[in-house]
Amino acid sequence: QVQLAESGGGSVQVGGSLRLSCTISGGTYSSYCMGWFRQAPGTDREGVALIEYDGRTRYAESVKGRFTISKDNAKRTVHLQMNSLKPEDSAMYHCATLARCDMGLAAMILDYGGMDNWGKGTLVTVSS
Repeated sequence: QVQLAESGGGSVQVGGSLRLSCTISGGTYSSYCMGWFRQAPGTDREGVALIEYDGRTRYAESVKGRFTISKDNAKRTVHLQMNSLKPEDSAMYHCATLARCDMGLAAMILDYGGMDNWGKGTLVTVSS
């Protein structure tokens, strides 16, 4: 059984940085396509970044140039480095294993079939 646990969220001021981590237990980690999505109260889920099994990455336009996704295979961990944070980045951030990596970030907004597993999330709050 695959379990994902996020950490690293918190409260920062505009322009600050946070590094989120997601540790995966169970399953065949090396074959996973991993992603981060976020959701703020009253808004739709947004796919933020993904990293494929071979290391290729994709980013939402809203975070491109500010966020970096990476993975440490030895530690079965995926990171999301977030710099130059804005108030609109405030949300609950979740990591996920993607069932449909071919769909890119869109896989994380499907109601069914896009993701296999996801964690409970870590809260990011950016204040001005």
